[in-house]
Amino acid sequence: MKEILLLRRDIGGIVIIFVMPLLLIITITLIQDSTFKNLEGTRIPVIFIDNDRSEVSKNIRQELENSKTFELLTNYNETSAEKAVFSGDYQMAIVIPADLTKDINSNVESKVQAIVSSFGVETETAPVPEKVSEAKDIHLYFDPATNIAFKNNVMNSINKMVFEIENKKIYKAFQEQLGTTEDLGKSKSLIGFKEITPKKGIKETLPNSVQHNVPAWALFAIFFIVVPLSINLVKEKSQGTSVRARISPTPYFVHILGKTFTYLIICVIQFLLMVAVGIYLFPYMDLPQFDVTGKMFPLIVVTVFAGLAAIGFGVLLGTVADTQEQSAPFGATSVVVLAAIGGIWVPVFLMPEFMQTIAGFSPMNWGLNAYYDIILRNSSIGGIARELIFLFLFYIVMVLISLFYERKLHNV
Repeated sequence: MKEILLLRRDIGGIVIIFVMPLLLIITITLIQDSTFKNLEGTRIPVIFIDNDRSEVSKNIRQELENSKTFELLTNYNETSAEKAVFSGDYQMAIVIPADLTKDINSNVESKVQAIVSSFGVETETAPVPEKVSEAKDIHLYFDPATNIAFKNNVMNSINKMVFEIENKKIYKAFQEQLGTTEDLGKSKSLIGFKEITPKKGIKETLPNSVQHNVPAWALFAIFFIVVPLSINLVKEKSQGTSVRARISPTPYFVHILGKTFTYLIICVIQFLLMVAVGIYLFPYMDLPQFDVTGKMFPLIVVTVFAGLAAIGFGVLLGTVADTQEQSAPFGATSVVVLAAIGGIWVPVFLMPEFMQTIAGFSPMNWGLNAYYDIILRNSSIGGIARELIFLFLFYIVMVLISLFYERKLHNV
């Protein structure tokens, strides 16, 4: 009860615990959703310089325009384009070299004719040129601040366009050399890709930005209670409340259990508010609805165990710290570091190998994996038992270290 009264008097603490996480999850989800979703009318201005002005360059330009992702700017030469991109005015520039179509046609015809001739097939076409034209480079200029993932996506897309154009020309050249009437260029690809997604009944469950962000930032908010919890423990030491707790007939660990129960309720409320935002507010913001159908109970179980881990860490920090100036900055910084290590900011699989090993020891990583197992992998509580055990053991170890430190400190 005392902890609840303290929180009621601390308006700033209430804002940090409840309001700030809600603003964080809304902002991050909106940003990430607009990043990964092609919104109608949203185009990236890109400088396009066509020095070829023939078939290949026209096909590339048409593909870029049909993607509805780029707005092509053509009133530039290569020098001015380079200056505009490197100064940050535009994200990128694409420069098609001169005679690209002519050289591709010449190379394809030469190679096809050489292959056909090797089979002893006589053709009426011109003899194979002695010298084949060198490969041409399409110049891509990127703003140095451009995200590496964006650069890779653009280069892969353009490479795919050129590869398809070359294939069609090769098919057409064989068709002309062999005199066949079948249009080989219209043949479909022999290999395709089909994504197999998890199913719930007969319905496929497709992951979206909301399903990733709600559990991730809910976990971040849960661990951020380390800050107010550690500050309250430091206040108790400075005000003499902890002394009265130690000399009272009630064991000191009961005092810790009282704080655990109070802040555990706060953690559950935090999570429920996050879920409510995902279910009721996100659809009005043109975001996918957070689907928790049949998953609410296991999600709350994960929240309880994640809350225990956060509370244990907060108790240890509040026990060791001597002043609020020590507990508050260190608590906030340590939570951000744990979030970075645990995969909240960057997916663990993108980290260096040694960082992936370290992530395996982060309580945030355990909690995040448990949330994802339930929401995205349709696991049951039995499937996340390992993560729950780790979170509970983390709480026990943190509290035991705190009790040992407190007893040793006051027995000296």
